[in-house]
Amino acid sequence: MMIANSYYNGYLLGVYQTVRGAHMHFAKSAFIGTVFYGVLYMVYYILKQTYFEHLHHWLTRNVQYQKIGREVLIFTGILVGLLCLFFSDSRDLFWIVFYFGPVVITVSFILFYKVIPEFHHGHHNRRALTRDIALLVLGANILMGMIVRALRHGSGSREAGFIATGVLICIGIILPVTWWLYQSRQKQVSTVKSLRTALGHSTANLDFLRAQINPHFLFNALNTLYGTALQEEAPRTSEGIQKLGDMMRFMLHDNHLGKIPLDKEVAYLQNYIDLQRLRVLSTPDIQIEVNIDDSQCQHDIAPMLLIPFVENAFKHGISLRHRSRIVISLSCNNQQVFFDVYNSVHPRPENDPERDSMGIGLNNVKERLALLYPDRHELSIRHTNNEFFVHLTIDVKD
Repeated sequence: MMIANSYYNGYLLGVYQTVRGAHMHFAKSAFIGTVFYGVLYMVYYILKQTYFEHLHHWLTRNVQYQKIGREVLIFTGILVGLLCLFFSDSRDLFWIVFYFGPVVITVSFILFYKVIPEFHHGHHNRRALTRDIALLVLGANILMGMIVRALRHGSGSREAGFIATGVLICIGIILPVTWWLYQSRQKQVSTVKSLRTALGHSTANLDFLRAQINPHFLFNALNTLYGTALQEEAPRTSEGIQKLGDMMRFMLHDNHLGKIPLDKEVAYLQNYIDLQRLRVLSTPDIQIEVNIDDSQCQHDIAPMLLIPFVENAFKHGISLRHRSRIVISLSCNNQQVFFDVYNSVHPRPENDPERDSMGIGLNNVKERLALLYPDRHELSIRHTNNEFFVHLTIDVKD
């Protein structure tokens, strides 16, 4: 291409004062053109490698970013095309694409993924938002204007026009369009979260229904056994049956609700703990300590969030052969619930089917917490070979 251009310029030898001067001008033009296209190819190669090594895998895993990226590229193409029609001088078409393409893409993505989200989440106020937008718009346009001027060897007036046009486009077109795209995406994300939450509830309810074996029949059978135990003067048996019946009543009537009063969840916990105490009442080496202060627990909570931790403690923290200890604490303030469970851990035989079952129930409750209380809970689990500790804080105030 450079050789052909040199031959083309050769027809203009008469314009130059000397042949040597013409040759120097041709060589200089060819060298500048070669460097320009070499730099352009290097930029293309770096962008291609960056995309396929990093961005491609990231975009294929995040469908929403694919959509936003596609919309930004389409918007950039339309905008640059309109600018090309506006500037009738064909000599400027390449520089219009070279200048406005990177400016539009860079400003759009930084606004979408950095500036607007920080303002939306309350990290920046309006003054900081205005400052960031001004720095971004001016910085991107001035930088690209300097690059274009260096490559064109122009006087600067044309590049100044590019910069002024770029600033007006960024403020008048790119900023409103990017804001609209961000708000649209936030609505889509909110809709998806709502659907995931509803799907989680439906799946949990379906699993619960599948696990039931005619619960009404079992409830009636428990009432019969409770009456029989009273007639036979077996107080511990009748007490256990009564508490189990209360737990089943909770499972039948309250477990399917979206939220229940916290005192009902606490009552279920207390019944479960009392039932477990009946089982180990005659074993002096087993210590069960319960500290429940529900004086400020006037909140609503999703059902069955606390009981999995207590079930896990009794399943893995009780041994009839070794000293065992379980400590359960619950308290509240105006908007938070604090729940702690500590239990000793005892080794289980390798053929015990419950040996590796500790993580299943905990993983289930982690998923429910993520769905029901996103960014509103803190779950800390620590364990050693001999101890297991859970701390849960839930912000339950709507």
